[in-house]
Amino acid sequence: MEHVKPPTVPGPGHPPAPPPPATGTSAFARAALVIALGALGLWVLHPFLPALVWAVILAIALWPLRERLVRIKPPGKHNLLWPAVLTLAVALVILVPLVVVAIQAAREAHDAVAFWRQIEEQGWPVPDFVSHLPFGAAQVSAWWQENLSHPQGSSEVLKRVDQSINHSSLVGFGRTFGSQIVHRAMLFGFTLLALFFLFRDGPGLAAQGLSAARRLFGPRGERVARQMAASVHGTVDGLVLVGLGEGFLLGVVYYFAGVPHPVLLGAFTALAAMIPFGAPVAFGLAALLAAAQGGVTAAIVVAVAGLVVTFVADHFVRPVLIGGATRLPFLWVLLGILGGVESFGLLGLFLGPAVMAALVLLWREYTAGDDHAVA
Repeated sequence: MEHVKPPTVPGPGHPPAPPPPATGTSAFARAALVIALGALGLWVLHPFLPALVWAVILAIALWPLRERLVRIKPPGKHNLLWPAVLTLAVALVILVPLVVVAIQAAREAHDAVAFWRQIEEQGWPVPDFVSHLPFGAAQVSAWWQENLSHPQGSSEVLKRVDQSINHSSLVGFGRTFGSQIVHRAMLFGFTLLALFFLFRDGPGLAAQGLSAARRLFGPRGERVARQMAASVHGTVDGLVLVGLGEGFLLGVVYYFAGVPHPVLLGAFTALAAMIPFGAPVAFGLAALLAAAQGGVTAAIVVAVAGLVVTFVADHFVRPVLIGGATRLPFLWVLLGILGGVESFGLLGLFLGPAVMAALVLLWREYTAGDDHAVA
């Protein structure tokens, strides 16, 4: 009778035997299982994906600051101090301006209601800027005196405006606006929570991400990942910081030029300046408001200052900050920003240039060959 040798059991000092090589069927089943689990995970997380992406963008933008703080005082056993400080700083930087703008807007709304009641009772006199119009001043002045200068005409115009905005639409807008506020507040809270854990566990997560990129895309995978992170950092500097600088400078111009509501207009200019071609809309509105109050000289000063500031920012500062980090010509950066905004909304401001930088890096390495790859 033939003796059957029992299977060898590895001892405590020997590693387990390697698994048998995967067949085509098992490899396909494994890949299908991974894809199914990945799709299921994305479906579960899709309500929070924008918050996670925002947390990653903020973490990448603030990572150099985090590294400086860690060198000053190394993290302790639980590594809670600097993640908590940075997360709180981000919350304050975002919330404090919003609160200030909201308070200012509430005050301006009170003034707008008072102005609305005044023109209902006394009419709306012809503004001084009408007489300074280069053409059509007599026609505009005549129409204004006929329809808005006396209380009866103003009441009829305002009545038509009231009828065009019915009560049901205002109620519906209020409900939608309230639900959006609650939803945005929840996403903002989740963004801060995710940002805290990214600051705390960022080095380990970055190492895992680079390892996954190497396994998925080979040697160039790590370079692509690093280039995308650098492009996000450069885009944040070029869009957000430069936009805030434009808003601050033009806000100072608004104040000294006597433009009404300089704080609100300065904040609006800062937000608009983060989007390509958005700043001219903001300082153009400010110039129109200055002209409406009779300040033609102030309107010219605002328009010239806005053109100078945006020209310097768009042609000198932003190309250096964004193009230097993404290694892209500014035209491709601009196309990435505009296409990203069209596809992903506000997130596209940062995702678009990152995707373009990765694609251009892969194209350069593919056309140059591995021996001449761009590091």
